[in-house]
Amino acid sequence: MSTGSSTVEAAVRAERTRILSELLRDLQELADVAVTTMREEIPAYEAQGPAFHADVRDQVVKHYRAKLGVLLEDRTVTLEDITFTRRAAMRRARAGVALADYINAFRVGQQVFWEAVVERAGHRFAGCEAALSLAAPLMRYCDFASTHAANAYMEFQQYTAAEAARESRDLLETLLAGAVPTRGRELAAAQAYGLAPDARTPLLVVIAVLAGLPGVPEAGIDARHSACAAVARITGNGARTLSVVRQSEIVAIPVLGPGTGPEELCDRLQALVTSLAAEGIRLAMGVSTVSAGAAQIPRAYQEAAAVLDFVPEEGGLAALPRITPFHYLALKADDTARNLVDPRITSLLSEDRARGGVLTATIRAFAAADLNLRAAAEQLQIHPNTAQYRLRRIQERTGRSLRSINDLVELLVAIALQDTLPTNAGRERLAAATNERRGRSDVRSSHEPR
Repeated sequence: MSTGSSTVEAAVRAERTRILSELLRDLQELADVAVTTMREEIPAYEAQGPAFHADVRDQVVKHYRAKLGVLLEDRTVTLEDITFTRRAAMRRARAGVALADYINAFRVGQQVFWEAVVERAGHRFAGCEAALSLAAPLMRYCDFASTHAANAYMEFQQYTAAEAARESRDLLETLLAGAVPTRGRELAAAQAYGLAPDARTPLLVVIAVLAGLPGVPEAGIDARHSACAAVARITGNGARTLSVVRQSEIVAIPVLGPGTGPEELCDRLQALVTSLAAEGIRLAMGVSTVSAGAAQIPRAYQEAAAVLDFVPEEGGLAALPRITPFHYLALKADDTARNLVDPRITSLLSEDRARGGVLTATIRAFAAADLNLRAAAEQLQIHPNTAQYRLRRIQERTGRSLRSINDLVELLVAIALQDTLPTNAGRERLAAATNERRGRSDVRSSHEPR
């Protein structure tokens, strides 16, 4: 590359930084211009009151600041950059703003920002080239943010359309009381959600609360309703899930449609918890076992409420379909159960955890492979001789042989109890219980005759 080309590129980069720095300095004034322009061009915005206009201005400031941050760092916009969008979309829908007007406001904001870029670029070559270099990333930001906002708006609008009628809340209370709707709108609502009284369709009960907030309805009400709207769409394929804000909790009853198993639905719920956390809405969610029909909903509700105790303080998902009965009992164990474990086993497991957990992993793999050493070694991706050496070390340290069913069960119980210790606010114990179940299934399926 020639010296002249390098000099031009350096000049363009310098001009780009200058333009963005000036926009950041004048951000508040730009926001005022954007809001004024929106009110001039969008009658629905002009018709709103001062509180609405102040909220719009706050959103413009946040978008401009996020946009400038992305441009200055020369990277792609992510959901973490626009976590404020979902709640703003909910407020616009609640205020009666049409989706077309809401997206038009994004266009106006982008237009004001771009005109400010052009104005500060001037007429010199380097300035014009710098402005052109900003055009594509600005369009990507606007497309990404407006698409996410529109999806959140539609999600909440569909939710409020269903929630506006009291039938949803009344239906939930009827089902939780162990009764079944028999006539009228409540029966029609039950049928719409796939919860007809005579149906034995498999379903789950989901309870979610906001992590880190007091359990009172007034705390985080906007976040709670936004999350409820998202949960209502969890089954996909256009099907509606009964999802209701019930005081400080969200209660949902997703029905498992044809071809959808509980594991798949739990994966969707896990993905939802993760995506909402990226938007600043942190949920603790409990999921019941599969129930056959509406008559079992009260029991399933109690299961979901109980399993919430396993969720870390920072939020997450605890799903009974992902946990074996063995690990559920371990998660519910008290200190007496731990005191019954041989100190030699406790000592080995504690030391092994500090060193990476290879011996613990070997015990689990050996059990999952039905005491088949070669299959366990293959699962661990080690040589069978290495696996055999580890088994001897475990027996020397604990006095337990992994080829004895009683000894193996004792070791597995000790491992499960250790997983339930509060090492990371509950996250590891749930991960261990879930991975144990999945790992056992993977090992068996990989050695089935084909």
